[in-house]
Amino acid sequence: MNRIHCNTWSHCVVVVAAVAVLPLLTVTTAAAADEYPSKPGRLILPSGAGSSSDIMARIFSQRFSEAWGQPLVVDNRAGAAGIIGAEIAARAAPDGYTIFNFGIGQSIIPALHKNLPYNHLRDFAPISTFAMTPNLLTVTPSLGIATVQEFISAAKGNAGLWKYSSNGVGGTPHLSMELFKAATGIHIVHVPYKNSSQGFSDVAGGQIQTCFFTLPGVLPFVKSGRMRALAVSSVRRAEQLPTVPTVIESGVPDFDVTVWQGFAVPRGTPQNHVAKIYAAMMKAVAMPELKQRFFEIGVAATPMTPGDFAKFASAETAKWQKAVTLSGLKSE
Repeated sequence: MNRIHCNTWSHCVVVVAAVAVLPLLTVTTAAAADEYPSKPGRLILPSGAGSSSDIMARIFSQRFSEAWGQPLVVDNRAGAAGIIGAEIAARAAPDGYTIFNFGIGQSIIPALHKNLPYNHLRDFAPISTFAMTPNLLTVTPSLGIATVQEFISAAKGNAGLWKYSSNGVGGTPHLSMELFKAATGIHIVHVPYKNSSQGFSDVAGGQIQTCFFTLPGVLPFVKSGRMRALAVSSVRRAEQLPTVPTVIESGVPDFDVTVWQGFAVPRGTPQNHVAKIYAAMMKAVAMPELKQRFFEIGVAATPMTPGDFAKFASAETAKWQKAVTLSGLKSE
């Protein structure tokens, strides 16, 4: 039996009261931990408003907020090919209220930029992917081209005269075409745009001959006939365009580019917070309304466990290091 020794009666009362309060403090602290999330969170998105990744993230964050129980406010931090947003997220407090939109760009950046102010595999704890979509090889309809092989033949006959648009150096539209060029021996001039929508709008208008862009951006143009789809960059056809073949099916072997987005948090975020974010993500990706909205824009909801996502991000980093080397691009 524990005994409490007191010098005075008043001192004894204080000691007893303090001892009595300790269990209450423990219960209160535990209850506070269980209340997470108790305030809105912030989703740092390392790209600009209106980009494909922005579109996907905003659609998903709305459903995620419903499952999580608090609003998740999108904070666009574009610039330096995604480095600025990633650095802000990596340095944020690991309290579970800052979530980073961790996408394919983070696996490409290390191959193109030296001396980064963060390490995407070390400084973030991956939670899950939530969206995947292929890039689509499209041409302006006035070319009269209907297949990839026709495209390759015509491009070789116009070496150095054709142009392709992208959303900047190092993005998947740029690297997809550079890989395609390396695999087919064609020569097309790169025209990077700051605004991705202007890039594929100029293909639709005929000022630019071709581009690789994600489905959320170009699908409306293809459906309206303003752009012609030749092939998808992934190993499987897109459900939204079942008659459009893959690049591999079109005669270019081993060509695989799939654009993906996921959530990660700063390393050191409490595991119980990570678990609640993961649980909310799983509820969100299972929502029929999310799947339908994603389907409409050309995206598939594709969850992973945190462990699988970590392995996937590492594999993608190695893959894009090889791809950048193959493309001939030099790191900065």
